[in-house]
Amino acid sequence: MALLNVSLCTAKLPPKPSFPLPLTSFPLQLSRSEHLPFQRLGEPPLKLGESAARTGLLALLSASLFFSDPALAFKGGGPYGAEVTRGQDLTGKDFSGKTLIKQDFKTSILRQANFKGAKLLGASFFDADLTGADFSEADLRGADFSLANVTKANLSDANLEGALATGNTSFRGSNINGADFTDVPLRDDQREYLCKVAEGVNPVTGNATRDTLLCK
Repeated sequence: MALLNVSLCTAKLPPKPSFPLPLTSFPLQLSRSEHLPFQRLGEPPLKLGESAARTGLLALLSASLFFSDPALAFKGGGPYGAEVTRGQDLTGKDFSGKTLIKQDFKTSILRQANFKGAKLLGASFFDADLTGADFSEADLRGADFSLANVTKANLSDANLEGALATGNTSFRGSNINGADFTDVPLRDDQREYLCKVAEGVNPVTGNATRDTLLCK
């Protein structure tokens, strides 16, 4: 019995398993190309918490700029710089002689605005207030006047070929001498009214205003 106890005490235990590489051989630091975002060159790697805080701060700053400056939120469409022209009060604004192709003036207030001689091909005046606006000699081919208020406007010698005037667009009291309405879809009452005041010949197209309105 004593011999058995000695044998058990002197028996060698199996060796502990060994790893081929020490744990410290695995790098925890990211390489330069794998550093977290917004880290400057030469700085130590950012901790995860620092990176998240910096990202959140930049996002908040961008959002505040976006909502505080309407020019950043919407540029109006078209080539008129960065100025917003949609849904704005532009009463009396001078756009004379400017190139404003496909400019967006939807729902804007443009009373007494000056568009004399402006190039407004494809521009949108949808639901805009154009009371007393000056469009004399303007190039308005393909422009959209749907639902617009064009009363007492000056359209003399303007070229409106292919423009839109759907809905309750009103031309009451407007000067249309020499205007070209070729291919402008008009309601019967619109056409009847315009034919009562139509006269002159467009200096660019050579078309008589009455002929372009298909007056009887």
